[in-house]
Amino acid sequence: MTKFSETIFNQKYAHTKKGRLETWDEMSKRVSSNVLKSVDAKKSLIREVEQIIKEKKFIPGGRYLYASGKQYHQTQNCLLLKAEDSREGWADLLHKSSSALMTGAGIGVDYSDIRPEGKLIRKTGGTSTGSLALMQMVNEVGRGVMQGGSRRSAIWAGLNWKNADIHKFITMKNWEPAVRDLKAANFNFPATMDGTNISVQLDDEFFEAFHNEKHSLHIHAHSVYWATISQMLKTSEPGFSIDIGENKNETLRNACTEITSRDDSDICNLGSINLSTITNLSDMGRVTNLATAFLLAGTVYSHVPYPRVDQIRSKNRRLGLGLMGVHEWLLKNGKKYGPDQDLQKYLEIYQTSGKFAKQYAKNWDLSCPVKTRAIAPTGSISIISETTSGIEPLFCSAYKRRYRKGTSDWHYQYVIDPIAQKLVSAGINPDDIEDAYTLANDVERRVSTQAWIQQYVDHAISSTINLPSWGSEQNNESTVKDFGNMLIKHLPSLRGITVYADGSRGGQPLTSVAYKEASEKLGEVFIEQADICDISGKGGPCGS
Repeated sequence: MTKFSETIFNQKYAHTKKGRLETWDEMSKRVSSNVLKSVDAKKSLIREVEQIIKEKKFIPGGRYLYASGKQYHQTQNCLLLKAEDSREGWADLLHKSSSALMTGAGIGVDYSDIRPEGKLIRKTGGTSTGSLALMQMVNEVGRGVMQGGSRRSAIWAGLNWKNADIHKFITMKNWEPAVRDLKAANFNFPATMDGTNISVQLDDEFFEAFHNEKHSLHIHAHSVYWATISQMLKTSEPGFSIDIGENKNETLRNACTEITSRDDSDICNLGSINLSTITNLSDMGRVTNLATAFLLAGTVYSHVPYPRVDQIRSKNRRLGLGLMGVHEWLLKNGKKYGPDQDLQKYLEIYQTSGKFAKQYAKNWDLSCPVKTRAIAPTGSISIISETTSGIEPLFCSAYKRRYRKGTSDWHYQYVIDPIAQKLVSAGINPDDIEDAYTLANDVERRVSTQAWIQQYVDHAISSTINLPSWGSEQNNESTVKDFGNMLIKHLPSLRGITVYADGSRGGQPLTSVAYKEASEKLGEVFIEQADICDISGKGGPCGS
């Protein structure tokens, strides 16, 4: 590991053994043995899984690395929840949310069934405060729960496009200038929904209404769509979640939106194949097999926040086998970011995870998983693996990483991307390496690539499309129509989309800097004295 990767591993995941921090190899053994012993797996299988983790060909989700072997081992990440339109339902959601967040699980909530603001409540004679009020209550629960003492709560909120409060929802994170200034001066200053990502939910009827002028909701569909597009380009939120065709009614999402379900209290179960370390198609098949076995065993091993979660998990047994290192694989093979015939062969093998899951489920007398593949924004585990995150392109050659240390100060440190460093060491100019910023000027290539890869993923893909800053030549009022017309063509092939317009939010965790600047300050850790975005005009997706 590089010094930076080792620091992240030691800070987040390494257990203390006999007065010292465990090594990566020791962690690999701890995780594989604890998880697979829960299904009485053969020793040979445990050793094989241990080896692919050691070699970083497969990395279980961070919760596995952190919690495996602990007395309370909740190794599955996020809960998928649905808000019920009753007093009891509101109270139940707050209970579930706090229970999940305090055990380290993020949450995603579908609020579409909540009656709109102002609607009559018959029993009490009052009126409803609407879904936006409940969302903000859950956001504040997250503000008070600092997971593990250092990680902010991860929360997502979705609302169907037909809900009467949808336009208020679309603009609810438009903070007043005074609030934005206070937030810039102190990132911890509370602002509306500042701990929650939001998405407008689209279904089959939306696309019917959008394209059919005679549909009774045609005007409303266009109003919602174009209002959302305008907000996305200016402020980066909301995004879209798409649940159509065979995926209709799977409106519940985890915090990062890659796992989908129709059942309240379903749960994530994540791990990723590191494509950059896979040497051939046979190796891809072997790792897909072993990784699927590990995640299936995790559905038996992991503790859960409350009993209902176990009931739904036992019924659905969803796996979230993902990919990372996709862009590094392309770079290593001299290819541009985008659809590729050689990469397709690896994706077709990845797609066989369902077959392996069925075999292991039969061997271990478990229910067969309803779905097995989801691509998460791998964040810390891709940093440890020193590869590109999920299907994301290389973020940038050098950046500042912002993180919280304990419960008080925010810190930042300079990082040179290890993939960029490999290429620079080989004599390539860092300014010539294709990354998220260069692709921000070729947005359709990003979107179409995600749509292409989605064919091989039965859940969803969490990926952030970088955009130039609002007001720039490539992102302004005159470009809104072209962007919206481009996106509507691809939306039916996606399960969701999120964008990040450069500099649109204060306190962004990763900030691009010059390669030369970062190389001069490697290894130093700084206490933040101002908003990190004041230092550079560039920003990026949450990958920490």
